[in-house]
Amino acid sequence: MDLVKLPKKELGIFWRGAAVKEPVSHISGGLMKLLHISDLHIGKRMNEFPMIEDQKYILDQICAIAEGIQADGVIIAGDIYDKAVPSAEAVQLFDYFLTRLSENGRKVFAISGNHDSAERIAFGAKLMSRSDVFVSPVYDGTIDKIQLEDRYGELCIYLLPFLKPVSVRHALEGEAGADMPESYQEAVKAAIGRLKIDPCARNVLAAHQFVTGASRCESEDVVVGGLDNVDVEIFDAFDYVALGHIHSPQSVGRETVRYCGTPLKYSFSEVKQEKSVTVVELKEKGNVAIETVPLVPLHDMREIKGSYLEVTARSFYEGSDTQDYIKATLTDEEDIPDGMQKLRVIYPNLMRLEYDNSRTRQSREIGAAQNVEKKSGLELFEEFYELQNNAKMSEKQAEFVACLFGQI
Repeated sequence: MDLVKLPKKELGIFWRGAAVKEPVSHISGGLMKLLHISDLHIGKRMNEFPMIEDQKYILDQICAIAEGIQADGVIIAGDIYDKAVPSAEAVQLFDYFLTRLSENGRKVFAISGNHDSAERIAFGAKLMSRSDVFVSPVYDGTIDKIQLEDRYGELCIYLLPFLKPVSVRHALEGEAGADMPESYQEAVKAAIGRLKIDPCARNVLAAHQFVTGASRCESEDVVVGGLDNVDVEIFDAFDYVALGHIHSPQSVGRETVRYCGTPLKYSFSEVKQEKSVTVVELKEKGNVAIETVPLVPLHDMREIKGSYLEVTARSFYEGSDTQDYIKATLTDEEDIPDGMQKLRVIYPNLMRLEYDNSRTRQSREIGAAQNVEKKSGLELFEEFYELQNNAKMSEKQAEFVACLFGQI
């Protein structure tokens, strides 16, 4: 892909006024090209470090990529902000991002995610649509559809905000004969089932849900027991499904049901990931091409490990970017007094300090007991106690527990 070259740390931020124009329904050129992004989490803080400058940098880079590949539109699949009530700085940054995309001729299709307030995201949606910025409204039993055309015919983009069962039940109250969903699966299925989808047109869905089989990482919200799961078959009617919610780029079920992942690393479980944006090219019905364009962060996130003397030696960090966001693991047997502050002299963006030594290895995470079926309740309790406390029960404690289990 022929892209503009992006200097790593020299993309500026230039604020402009909004340009208002009439909606455009026709796309020039031979195919529809969409940029798929999600989970911006604007305003997020990591280990008390504000990420707003990193987010400014990466959003500028996304704008440059959209311009470089001449994308017709940008899909933002939810979690625009990190909080339901975002900071003023976060709102200003998103306003800038939308304005720059619109002024450069990119249509925008945005939905709210589980971190967003659907009402706040939907504010001004009708006005913004005049500038080809289309935002999902609060779910009321219908889903917004934007109809576009190119030389291959009609393309419909559906905007489905993050749905909970209670949201769908509330929207369907009063409808005679309407089934009231109890699960996420039933809620999303009900919402999509109400659509009148033309099977001959090319259909694209933007959604923010957890699809069964997707791989999670530490920075995502988890619902205990997988209660938020929806099956990929729900999306069979769509040629491409632009998903948000999962932070790792991946396809689920089929290549065209895809999470693009976050544009930045938001946990140390993501250090080995290469963040990217997804480019979707839609030609004739059934012909969808997908590729990714890598993103280069202002500050990378990485881990270092060794003794205090090793990680502070010039030979250890020379040639690396000491401004990166760092998780340091020290192997010294004794804790280093004021270790965090001392290491920040070299690594100013040190986010986390841990130790890996004989003491911490003994404090291993409590795992599943082996051969459970062959052990008594007393034996299992003794194992649990030892794992939790790194010591066996005293004779008195053992006697007391045995009494509780009726073995004395």
